[in-house]
Amino acid sequence: MIRFQNVGMRYGLGSEVLRNVNFDLQLGSFHFLSGISGAGKSSLLKLIYLAHKPSHGQITMFDRDVTLANRRELAVMRRKIGVVFQDFRLFDHLSVIDNVALPLKIKGEDWDRIKIHAAELLGWVGLRDCIDASPLTLSGGQKQRVAIARAVISRPEILLADEPTGNVDDSIALRLLRLFGELNRLGTTILIATHNENLMERFDHPRLHLADGELSGPFLGSSQHTEST
Repeated sequence: MIRFQNVGMRYGLGSEVLRNVNFDLQLGSFHFLSGISGAGKSSLLKLIYLAHKPSHGQITMFDRDVTLANRRELAVMRRKIGVVFQDFRLFDHLSVIDNVALPLKIKGEDWDRIKIHAAELLGWVGLRDCIDASPLTLSGGQKQRVAIARAVISRPEILLADEPTGNVDDSIALRLLRLFGELNRLGTTILIATHNENLMERFDHPRLHLADGELSGPFLGSSQHTEST
């Protein structure tokens, strides 16, 4: 599904923030991406959701070298990827349910079916009472859950999440990880960037670890308790 071969990345003329990164993510896999703040996790995700180009190396996704893909091909690839951003990126002029429904509305699906599906997802993430609210009235944790519901509603082939549990308490974090697990069982390839060691130890998923722009792994954490996801 995703292959990085000797990939580097820099912003502008600065030094590389990622250096000689190599890994493969298989179709239907579930990985954590660990590392302290500033290690390069968000930069690596940007490469995967095609928001930035590598400074060198090869990235293959959906059996295509993305460095050789044209604009139309990249647009098709992006529609297969769901992303949960750290800064949420909600539309304040839309209600919560309209934010969640947006990916399916863009695809032109039936509104009545979209609304039912969006409401079910919002209920699952504990926001059933906020369906008609404006994002401006929500807490950071609530906005995070709306962003997650929006990212998963279209059942993307790849789901990337950048610190998706950073603004919620432990009970909600576990609920969200189980939601990701259910999506994974339906075939979605999942990569979650986090520095929450306690949370990663609850789930027996392999980890990729970033330190100073260099990647190690995948390897399994030394978990004493494994969640079924």
